[in-house]
Amino acid sequence: MRNRFLLFIISLELLGGYCFGQEVQYSWWDPTSASAPVIEGQAWPKELADPYDRLPARARDKVRDQVWGLSKQAAGLMIRFRSNANEIKIRYAVGGKHGFPHMPATGVSGVDLYAISSDGEWRWAAGKYAFGDTIVYNFRNLEPNDGYHKLGREYRLFLPLYNEVKWLQIGVPQGAAFNPLTVRQEKPIVVYGTSIAQGACASRPGMAWTAILGRKLDRPLINLGFSGNGRLEPELIEMIGEIDAKVYILDCLPNLTVRPDTKHTLEDVRNLILSSVKTLRQKRPQTPIVLAEHAGYTDDAINATNRKYYKDINEITRKAFAELKQDGTSNIYLIGKQEFDQDIETMVDGIHPSDLGMMRYAQGYEKNLRVILKEPDGRVSTTKPIVQLRELYNYDWEARHKAILDVARTGSPKTVVIGNSITHFWGGLPKGPRAVGQDSWGKTFGEKNVLNMAYGWDRIENVLWRVYHGELDGYNAERIVVNIGTNNLHLNTDDEILKGWDLLIEAIKNRQSKARIFMVGIYPRRSQEERVADLNEKLMILAGQKDVGFIDPGKVFLKDGKIDESMFSDGLHPNAKGYSILGEAMKPLIR
Repeated sequence: MRNRFLLFIISLELLGGYCFGQEVQYSWWDPTSASAPVIEGQAWPKELADPYDRLPARARDKVRDQVWGLSKQAAGLMIRFRSNANEIKIRYAVGGKHGFPHMPATGVSGVDLYAISSDGEWRWAAGKYAFGDTIVYNFRNLEPNDGYHKLGREYRLFLPLYNEVKWLQIGVPQGAAFNPLTVRQEKPIVVYGTSIAQGACASRPGMAWTAILGRKLDRPLINLGFSGNGRLEPELIEMIGEIDAKVYILDCLPNLTVRPDTKHTLEDVRNLILSSVKTLRQKRPQTPIVLAEHAGYTDDAINATNRKYYKDINEITRKAFAELKQDGTSNIYLIGKQEFDQDIETMVDGIHPSDLGMMRYAQGYEKNLRVILKEPDGRVSTTKPIVQLRELYNYDWEARHKAILDVARTGSPKTVVIGNSITHFWGGLPKGPRAVGQDSWGKTFGEKNVLNMAYGWDRIENVLWRVYHGELDGYNAERIVVNIGTNNLHLNTDDEILKGWDLLIEAIKNRQSKARIFMVGIYPRRSQEERVADLNEKLMILAGQKDVGFIDPGKVFLKDGKIDESMFSDGLHPNAKGYSILGEAMKPLIR
């Protein structure tokens, strides 16, 4: 009797939001009610038969029934929102069985909640769950805010890997802030693959290698993995070519091995690879295409048959890849079996990865994609591209990123000025919360075709993220002026700051090879004048080694080795007088 009573109390807490008899009132939000797309991971959001589908309705008559049925499953779909709630509840219904013999219900039918701190660091939330006709996840005891602000943090909710979502609602206690975020407009990574890509046998949706990779590169990802049915079929390749992707990944070999009971041959596989790549290249001449070898079976040391299956298909794939390269097909890459680093401890049943195997898949892809996309990172914080979120200046960091992309795409800027709040508050477009030195901005950089690519509180790693995510793409600048690093002073050593500058310079040169690049010394700031001067000497040497310009106009702020307080509002940000004098010192150097 006591056990039944305890189960009753637990059920009340999970399902109704009760705690010791006190009812918690929730505000509920349904993603399908949003006026703009909020379900990320869908390439055809306006063409869906049902709101959580992965293929457009017109695919029903083009693909096999098995593929269409699998496309109803929500693998790879994700919803972003911001909230300062200390409790978040998810309730939803699915269309199939909750679990499989080799894969738990938390992966097949569960959801997974991640968060991003105001400094761009990933967090994971553990939820209590109850599976029934309605599935409920309750994420409690959440720290609602970071130290910088009170409007909450960004969350990313990953949806079930192997089940159809019939309906879904997100609830927070009444009075808590909740703001859905629209789908990111960046070009996505597009993965066409098998059950492994779909997510078998991850313990939860966020542990599918595709989800891990999306987090590591912080990019939208479209998961077109179809369990047992990733076969490089022309109908799907044609549709995939409709997607304006950052990169295409074709990882279908585990469903194409040639066995006694299969109807296709290795020559058929070769032809499928050739035709798939040629179709995509015809539709998207510049988009990188990645072919992945079969990662093998974890019993191959004792099972000669399995060993032969993957070796045969990998060999024919390498031959097809060589043929494509010899024919002059550009921007095509092959990731070898060894890059995925699977061993006897990484799979559930010899082919489907455990969470450890999924992590190794993701690491192999990340390592290679960072080279292909020219997005390297390093070991110290200044070399790891991340976002940030601040409220002190009454602007949204993601919104400013979108605004800069809009100006860059429509304005064809010739001068780009990169920086933090010092540059942000100077003037120019897109407008910031204030412009303290608008007149001197125009006199220094010009009135037309100038982009202020600066954000308050930005550090080197934040600028690196912005460069990797398109702010220097799609136009040809004549000059790029970079002043960044003052917000790293309290967090990083001089050596770490130099490593960040080094990587940032390379990232800029890779995207704007014809522009003149000027690295600007950190402006002097109260109580750190001596360190700033020493660091600027090191930046000057680095600029020479990297063959870019270096200027140090901030010296005009110094008087007897200390900042002239009459030029500053707070010992860091110049006032109108300071901006005017700075501009006069900078103007002849960059022109």
